[in-house]
Amino acid sequence: MEYHQVAIYLAALAAGGLLGWTAPGLGPGLEHAINPVLGALLFVTFLQVPAVELVRSLRDGRFLSAAVVVNFVVVPLVVAAMFTFLPADQAVRLGVLLVLLCPCVDYVIVFSGLAGGSSRRLLAATPVLLLAQMLLLPGFLYLFMGSELADIVEAGPFLEAFLVLIVIPLALAWALQAWAARRPAGQKVSDAATTTMVPLMAATLLVVVASQIPKLGDSLADVAAVVPFYVVFLVAMAFAGRTVARLFRLDPPAGRAVVFTGATRNSLVVLPLALALPDDLAVAAVVVVTQTLVEVIGMVACVRLVPHLVPEKRLATVG
Repeated sequence: MEYHQVAIYLAALAAGGLLGWTAPGLGPGLEHAINPVLGALLFVTFLQVPAVELVRSLRDGRFLSAAVVVNFVVVPLVVAAMFTFLPADQAVRLGVLLVLLCPCVDYVIVFSGLAGGSSRRLLAATPVLLLAQMLLLPGFLYLFMGSELADIVEAGPFLEAFLVLIVIPLALAWALQAWAARRPAGQKVSDAATTTMVPLMAATLLVVVASQIPKLGDSLADVAAVVPFYVVFLVAMAFAGRTVARLFRLDPPAGRAVVFTGATRNSLVVLPLALALPDDLAVAAVVVVTQTLVEVIGMVACVRLVPHLVPEKRLATVG
């Protein structure tokens, strides 16, 4: 399965799209399955990151600095360059801002690992990235759209995602690591769990796409208008991330992780914020969902392309 994982992920995306299109009534139920499936996937990912390695990564100030710069300096500049060309509809613009200004803190760890990026460094950076986006998002919204929309950001969805998708899976993974270190039975359970990575990733992609496709509804015009911006963002951030990695003289695994953290957005966490908006801004949620669909396809491509963009040879300093 690992050898054919990209083909499996593409098949999962196709199956999710077909299921969402032909059985839209399943969408709400499948949406409730996103967090459990994603939590299980992250548990297996964290299981492969020894606790001692994570603690060591917390001391990697150069990587943490690069991750902060790419997400909270470079990304806003890229979004600002695109902002003028976005559709004039306020709800569409708000949806794009909500999703593009918030870095991903969950499945980016998995995709980065699949491309040879440093999962442990990304995991160690998660609390910093989550706290920073909670604090900075209102200010970014104010700069882009004015004071009337800056106060829509609530801490609840961010804190819930951090607990359900990071803290609980990480605690369970460390508990199993401790059991595996002491008992052969624990090691067998750990080995068995790690073999589920590819099926869990495929299940996550299928559930996310199948649950979100029905939400597109009659908003295809709005979707068509923002898709090119999401594609441009992915491409631009891949090269911007590589440049930042070179500036900070990161090794290839850290450099690939920086590329992924810059390109991958926090759509599953900001979606509740968009869903809570007034009716006249309801299209913002569709715009966020659209980014999810573009991103999961883009991430499958990035798993293959980023290792060529950031090869094994140590990254040199720009200039």
